[in-house]
Amino acid sequence: MQTKILILVLVLLCNRFTALAQQDIQFSQYIFNMVNINPAYAGYKGGTNINAIYRKQWTGFPGSPQTAAVSADWLTAHRDERIALSVRVLSDKLGAQETLSAWGGFTYRIPMSEDGSKRLCLGLGMGVTQYSIDGNVFQYTDNNDNTIPVGKASRTQPDANAGIYYYTPNYYFSVSVSDILQVNSIKTYNWNGAVFRSMLRSPHLYVGTGTVIPVSDNFKIKPSFMWKEDFKGPSNVDLTAFVLLHDVLWLGASYRTAVRIWNKSHLQDNLEQKDAVSAMAEVFATPWLRIGYSYDFTTSGLNSYQTGSHEISVSLLFPANGKRELSPRYF
Repeated sequence: MQTKILILVLVLLCNRFTALAQQDIQFSQYIFNMVNINPAYAGYKGGTNINAIYRKQWTGFPGSPQTAAVSADWLTAHRDERIALSVRVLSDKLGAQETLSAWGGFTYRIPMSEDGSKRLCLGLGMGVTQYSIDGNVFQYTDNNDNTIPVGKASRTQPDANAGIYYYTPNYYFSVSVSDILQVNSIKTYNWNGAVFRSMLRSPHLYVGTGTVIPVSDNFKIKPSFMWKEDFKGPSNVDLTAFVLLHDVLWLGASYRTAVRIWNKSHLQDNLEQKDAVSAMAEVFATPWLRIGYSYDFTTSGLNSYQTGSHEISVSLLFPANGKRELSPRYF
C-alpha cells in the first residue's frame, strides 16, 4: 500500500507542466531548510524549527535579485509524530519586479520503521502570491509610453505546491513541485494591453537526494544532489559536498550548472551551461542555533559585470517536549 501511495503521488506531481515562465528563485543553502522547496520536509528536525535566509545575487549589477524568506515548521501533538505544519513568507525583488508570497503547509509523516527514524512524508502547501511591477524603476525612452505602469501595478492570486520526502538516519530522497496553479496565468500580468511575460512563473520540479558518510566519530562527509526543472528553460543541477567536523562546523562547496537532460528544440543551441560555484560554512553555535554563510562565484558570462552572490541564514530549533533527538538530523 505504501508503494502504491508513493507511485500515485509521483504521477500526480509530474503531470502538471505546461507554461512559459521564468526560473524560480534558488538558495545555495537550501539543504538546511528544504521546506522552502518541499512542504513534505516539515517536521523532519523533530521539533519546532524557525529559519530566516537572505540572498543578494550578482552584487554590483543594477537591479540584481534580492530574496528573503522566513519559515517555521513544527510537529503537532498527534501520536507517533505523524502530522507536521509549516508557514513561510518570501519576498523576491528583481529590477522593477517584486514578488511577495505567504504559504501554509500540511505534512503527513508515515513511519517506515518501528522507531520512526525512517519515514515517508507527503506534503501539500497552499498560499497566495502578489506580483508587482514598479513603473518608477524604468528608464523611459518615451515619457508618454502607456504600456509602463504609473507607480506600482500589482496582482494577487492563489497558488499551491506539493512534495514527497523520504528519509532515514543515513540518506534522504526528495521530490516536489512548486507553482502548481501558475499554468494558465498569462492574462494576469498586463498593463494597458501589454503582457509582462518576465513575471510569469511555471510549475517547477525539484528532485534531490543526499547521504552522510561517516569517516570517524568526529569527521563525516555529506554529498547531495538536486535537479531543478521547469521544462521550458535549461535543466539545472546542483552538486554539493560538506565535511562535518565534530557535528559543529560544516564546510562545503557546490557546483551549479545547466545540463541537457533531453533535447529541447525551442532552446537556442548556444546557451551557456555554466552558472556558479559556491563556498559555504555552517556553524552550530549551540545544539539548537545554526548560522550559515555562502558566497557564489559566478562562472557564466556575467562574471565580469558583478562581484558574486552573498547568502546568510539563521535557524533555531526547539526540540519536541524539550528533549534532544537521539539521532542527529543531518539533512
